[in-house]
Amino acid sequence: MSLDRIRRLLELDPSLVETVVRTDPEWNGKIFQVEHLLVRLPDGSEGWREIVRHNGGAGVCVVRDGCMCLVRQYRVALERMTLEIPAGKLDPNEDPAVCAARELEEETGLLAGRLEPLAVSAGAPGFNNEKTRIFVAHDVVQTPARPDEDEFVDVVWVPVDEVVEAIRAGLIEDAKTVVSAFAAAAGLAG
Repeated sequence: MSLDRIRRLLELDPSLVETVVRTDPEWNGKIFQVEHLLVRLPDGSEGWREIVRHNGGAGVCVVRDGCMCLVRQYRVALERMTLEIPAGKLDPNEDPAVCAARELEEETGLLAGRLEPLAVSAGAPGFNNEKTRIFVAHDVVQTPARPDEDEFVDVVWVPVDEVVEAIRAGLIEDAKTVVSAFAAAAGLAG
C-alpha cells in the first residue's frame, strides 16, 4: 500500500493557507495556554482564531484475552463518568513512549514489556494543537497501581466488541479510546 496520495493531499496548498499576522497570549495555565491569533485568510481578508496550546499526551491500548483495559473515572469537564484507555499528559520535551509507560503503570499497575506505536490522535485540531500518541502494549505484567495523589480511578477490563458497541451508542466518546478500540477490533492492537 502506498501513502503517496495521502502525502500529496497533505502538502501545503497556498489557496487554503491562513497566515498568522499577530499572536496575543490570553492565558497561561499549568496544563495549557490560550492564544488569540489574527490571521490573513487565503482571499486576503483577516480573521481571528482562538488556539489552545498543549504539550500533548500519550495513551496505551492494552488488550488481553479479548478485553481492553480501561480506566473508569469522573471527568468534571463532561460532568460524568468516562471509560478511557490509560493515558496522561506529556511533560515538556518528554518522550511519548516514556510518558505512556509511566501512565500505564501509575493508573493500572501494568508494566509493558514493549510499546508499539499505533496512532496519533488530534482531538480538536480546529482550535487545539494537542496530540495524543497512542501505543499498543505487549507482554504486560501486573504490579500494584500507583495513581497520582489527586487521581481517583478504577481499572476495568471490557470485551473489545462491547467497547465498540458502546462507542457506536455514544457511551464512550474519548478520541484516543475510540481509535484504540477500532484498532483492537481490526486486530491491530492485541
